[in-house]
Amino acid sequence: MIDSVLFVCEGNICRSPMAEGLLAKRLPGVSVISAGLGALVGRGPDPLAIELMSERKIDIAGHTAVGLNLQHMRCASLVLAMTAAQRRQIEAAYPFSKGKVYRIAERAGIDVVDPYRKERAVFEKTLAQIEQGLEWWIDAMIRLTN
Repeated sequence: MIDSVLFVCEGNICRSPMAEGLLAKRLPGVSVISAGLGALVGRGPDPLAIELMSERKIDIAGHTAVGLNLQHMRCASLVLAMTAAQRRQIEAAYPFSKGKVYRIAERAGIDVVDPYRKERAVFEKTLAQIEQGLEWWIDAMIRLTN
């Protein structure tokens, strides 16, 4: 059973907080957190990420960026990275995690675009990719609990 999900991106201020907010809203019984491989520790989400999520009635404004650590990896049932390179980096740093680390949009065969310091259109594309990737994972998680 998947009862805790960890989203990982680079800075933990754009992609992973948006994914965290989306999954937490859809599956409130699941523990959801996010972290960054090169986290901008202590920073809040990018204003465009906050704006797009607010339009979906999801508040991520209180999020604070944190770096990925051993405790995160041990506690998560499922780890979803934004890119294939991030997945490899996570598995190299935490070899015990192989088998629970995946790329969020693996089924679509894509890496989620990093929107950091880019315009709103790129954030919208990124969010659409995250939503597309999450649909399969949410369906799978629901099937596993039934």
